[in-house]
Amino acid sequence: MAPRAGQLTAPGVHDADRGAVTELLGRAPLGEFEVVVRDDAGVPVVIRNAPLLDDGTPMPTRYWLVGAAERVAVGRLESRGGVKRAEEAVDPGALAAAHAAYAAERDAEVPADHAGPRPYGGVGGTRRGVKCLHAHYAWYLAGGDDPVGRWVADHLDEPDEPGVPDEGVPAGG
Repeated sequence: MAPRAGQLTAPGVHDADRGAVTELLGRAPLGEFEVVVRDDAGVPVVIRNAPLLDDGTPMPTRYWLVGAAERVAVGRLESRGGVKRAEEAVDPGALAAAHAAYAAERDAEVPADHAGPRPYGGVGGTRRGVKCLHAHYAWYLAGGDDPVGRWVADHLDEPDEPGVPDEGVPAGG
């Protein structure tokens, strides 16, 4: 289903990518991005966002999971208590280090002369703990050293429980 960590594509956004990401998100992206992970057919799976949206609003989520099948699979895991389970399973020190590394990478891309509000937090904009498995998994797929993303990859193939919805799962990153 999903590419494995480290399958990065060449930087740059082409009109086809912009159209594909718009379709996957159900709306036009509000800032600059580049596709950093694609599936076997070349469809975007993960995008890397600029740290500021076009209007200057801070964008804390650097890596965004846009692949339809991947979003649904991670949403199913979240619906089965995945956020709590991942937070309990992952070493807090490793998670804190991941948040710090994610924030440092994103913050290094904020223009030096930017005087407005800045993005904050680590993965998914949180400062500690786990907020969104989609964001962690996106960074992991893009090659990030994310213990939660690794946990997600290890648990995506768990069987669904009866009665767990499989549609309308929130998109995320």
